[in-house]
Amino acid sequence: MTEAYDSNQELSVKVGEIGEVMHLAKSGRLIVKLNAAGASIRPGEVLIDSAGRRVGRIAELIGPVSAPYASVIPMTDRTSRLAGAKVFAGGQQTRPSRSEPKKRQQRHNKEGRRRY
Repeated sequence: MTEAYDSNQELSVKVGEIGEVMHLAKSGRLIVKLNAAGASIRPGEVLIDSAGRRVGRIAELIGPVSAPYASVIPMTDRTSRLAGAKVFAGGQQTRPSRSEPKKRQQRHNKEGRRRY
């Protein structure tokens, strides 16, 4: 188990290693070979490196059930440096929810009439 710092929640989270980055595919996705601990991971989860930085989000699981791989959408520009790096589970990626929808801004022309 490794302890990683989560800057969004201001607390440290214990996570286990789930796999290793094999290579960068032509599609731009990272291919991660999952270990036994990574077999329970699901699409949508965020992967982090040993320093706690986000590596990417799992798009899909591929390969046989006995030896699965994950196709990961990178969240960094430095994908070439990630080959061979150990990755850890970082939780689900969530979008911030808005309590109110944005209000449509009304514009007025010179005469004071509304235009949209």
